[in-house]
Amino acid sequence: MKIRIPQFLEEKDTIAITAPSFGCTTEPYISKFNTAKKTIESMGYSIKTGDTVKKSDGLGISTKPGTCAEELVEFYTDPSTKAIISAGGGEMMCETAGHISFEKLASSAPKWFMGYSDNTNFIFPLVTISHTAGIYGPCISGFGKKWEQSETDAFDILEGKTNIVRGYGKFQRPEDDTNPEDGFENYTYTLSAEKVLSSFIPDMNTLSKVQDPRQIEMEGILLGGCLDVLANLCGTRLDKVMEFMDYIGNQKIIWVLESCDANPMELRRQVWHLKNAGWFRNTAGFLVGRPLASFEQEMMGVNQYNAVTDILGDLGVPVIMDCDIGHIDPAMPLVMGACSKVKVFGNEITVEFRLS
Repeated sequence: MKIRIPQFLEEKDTIAITAPSFGCTTEPYISKFNTAKKTIESMGYSIKTGDTVKKSDGLGISTKPGTCAEELVEFYTDPSTKAIISAGGGEMMCETAGHISFEKLASSAPKWFMGYSDNTNFIFPLVTISHTAGIYGPCISGFGKKWEQSETDAFDILEGKTNIVRGYGKFQRPEDDTNPEDGFENYTYTLSAEKVLSSFIPDMNTLSKVQDPRQIEMEGILLGGCLDVLANLCGTRLDKVMEFMDYIGNQKIIWVLESCDANPMELRRQVWHLKNAGWFRNTAGFLVGRPLASFEQEMMGVNQYNAVTDILGDLGVPVIMDCDIGHIDPAMPLVMGACSKVKVFGNEITVEFRLS
C-alpha cells in the first residue's frame, strides 16, 4: 500500500491560488486574500493567482465548473507550481469535481493541495482515487490575519518542518467570529471558550463517555472531511471508498468528520448514511470536529453528540468529539491520506503523521 506524499515547499517556490468553489470577490475575502498574499510573499514564496479567484459569475461557485476544474488541473500538473491553496470553501464544488479525472491525476507528480469544507470534494477523491495525500487545512483567507498556532502549523507541514499537530487550548465561539474595522494584519481569534474534548469508548455495543482522563490511542490512515460533502459524494462515481479499502488491505482508517450546515437531525442522517453505505467497516476510530450549525443545538432530543454516538456505538471503536477540526476556529491542519497515530488524554490530542 502506498499513499503518495508530495514534496515539501522550499524557499522561492511558487504557490498557486485557485477557486474551485467560491472566489475572493467580496469583503472580507478580498482583504483577507490581499493580506495573506503579502504575508506569504514576505516569506520568500511566489504567488500565482488563477483567473477564477476574481470571478463570481457562476451559480453558487466562482465561475463555470468546467473552467474551475480546468484551472485546478492545470495548476496541479504544472511542474512550476509546487503547492495549491484553495481560495475558499463554498457550496457547489461537487460540480467542479465532476469534471476532474482523478485517475489521470494519479499519474501526475504529487503536489500539496490545501483547503477545507467544500474542498472535501477534491481532497477526498485525491486520496481515495489518486492515492495522494492532501491537507485539510486553511483556505487562503485563513492566512489573511495575524498568524496563530493553527496557521503556523499548516505552513510547517507544507514546509516539512513538522509531522505533528496538537490540539489548541481554547476556541472561538461562532458568535465571536467578527470582522475587524482596522484591517486583518493584526486580527486574532477571540479565544474565549475552553476546549473540552468529549471522548467515547466502546462499552457493550454502545459508546460510553469517558469521565476520568485516560489514554486513548488509534492508528490508521486519516480520511474524511466535511460531512455535508461526504454524504453528497456517497454513491456517486467519485465514491471509491470500497476500492480504497481493498487497496489499503489490512490498514485501518481513522475517520475525520466535521459539519458545516447540518442541523442535528441532518447530522444524524449523514452519519447513518455513510455507515450504511459501508464506509466505516474498516475503522480504527473517529475524530469529530465541533459542528458549526449544530453547535450546542438540539432538535427533539437529537444533539451534536448523540447524532454521532448513537449511530457509531456498535462499531467497537473510540470516538473523540469536539476536536479542533473544521469550521469553528482554530482548527488543526490534518494530512488526509497519511498513516497517522492519534493520542488523546483528557483534553489533549496529538496527531502524528508519517510523511516519508
